Amino acid sequence: MSVYLFAALLVLSACGADSSRAVPLPGMPEELPPGGETLGGLLSGRESVRLFGSGSVTLEEAASLLWAANGTVPGGRRTVPSAGALYPLEVYLVAGSVEGIEPALYRYLPLEDALEPLAPGDCRNALAEACLGQPWVAAAPAALVICARPGVTGSRYGSRSGRYVAMEAGHSSQNVYLMCEALGLGTVAVGAFDDSRVAEVLGLDGETEALYVMPVGRAP
Repeated sequence: MSVYLFAALLVLSACGADSSRAVPLPGMPEELPPGGETLGGLLSGRESVRLFGSGSVTLEEAASLLWAANGTVPGGRRTVPSAGALYPLEVYLVAGSVEGIEPALYRYLPLEDALEPLAPGDCRNALAEACLGQPWVAAAPAALVICARPGVTGSRYGSRSGRYVAMEAGHSSQNVYLMCEALGLGTVAVGAFDDSRVAEVLGLDGETEALYVMPVGRAP
């Protein structure tokens, strides 16, 4: 067993992930439409989208967004910088209309690049209600919820850990914005929500906090 695989199994065990039920993701597409878009073009085109059409997103698109939010890269690093390389973020997928998977709540497993099913059924309406009734959360075919386990960072950085975790969530959110722009999708970073109600929808334990809700889909 390789060192990397052993480390992955340790992390999955610590996080309570059930890898036996994990849904493997297809990975990044060979080319991101529109092909040849520069980083400057993506930054210039990035905007918040609150109106979504009725169409679904593909599993490949969802996989690309999850990877951008908190995926792994060669060498064991992640797509976002993290204080001390501690990586406290966890990303959840609220799937309502994602081609290739059932409507359900999933947790992204970055070391496996897979989805762990947590609860069956479409919980977009419940999430929208927890977001103070913001209709675009329910209208989008899916939503990413960026969460964190502050204690992971706090164990090393103490009182400064709060700002480090918030910075990391911001990095993740911008990655999602840019990947949406590359894929021809739209999103908006939602920070106005009832913490306890979002935690209830996601089934979070007391060690995990929701920081961003990001509905994703196509503009009408």
